[in-house]
Amino acid sequence: MSEYFLIHPDNPQHRLIAKAVEIVHKGGVIVYPTDSSYAIGCLLGNKRGAERIRRIRQLDKDHNFTLMCRDLSDISQYSRVDNINYRLLKAQTPGAYTFILPATGEVPRRLQNPRRRTIGLRIPDNLIAQALLAELGEPLMSSTLIMPDEDFPMTDPYQIRLQLEHHVDLIIDGGYSGHQPTTVIDLTDDEPVLLREGKGDVDWLVRH
Repeated sequence: MSEYFLIHPDNPQHRLIAKAVEIVHKGGVIVYPTDSSYAIGCLLGNKRGAERIRRIRQLDKDHNFTLMCRDLSDISQYSRVDNINYRLLKAQTPGAYTFILPATGEVPRRLQNPRRRTIGLRIPDNLIAQALLAELGEPLMSSTLIMPDEDFPMTDPYQIRLQLEHHVDLIIDGGYSGHQPTTVIDLTDDEPVLLREGKGDVDWLVRH
């Protein structure tokens, strides 16, 4: 049975954040809140954890995970970013966006888009997620918590516990979340390309 931590969304308890990170470091799979919805994640190098996430969500082997990053230094380490895109990222993060960028050698090939060698990265505007990432010191390989045959992410931590307490190692209750996915923007071309409109505002794309 999984651990269940009730963490304050505005003032995350460091003791519980540290225990959550310890679970992640031991190979755990965790459910945690973000600024758009709940996500499920594990360490970047945790192959077994990635397979558990695939089984829980019934994902195929080509599903693209997202690297949840604490700041722009993480994004620069795991993707190739030119000066123009760096300024764009700086203006729009943290926020409910996933950015598609060329991956560096720091990203395992199994996590890159097999054809384009890209990776999705994002910096969430959520204090619990930010505290986790700061304590962890590296990105969380993550996927939106959308269960098989469902169109929207799970939003109720109690329902998440009922459904997943025997399948993950930790559920972090940070309150009800939204059900909108992130806005996905491809930054691999000369101009930003909107791939999916979600919670993140897109008005700035028109002005870009």
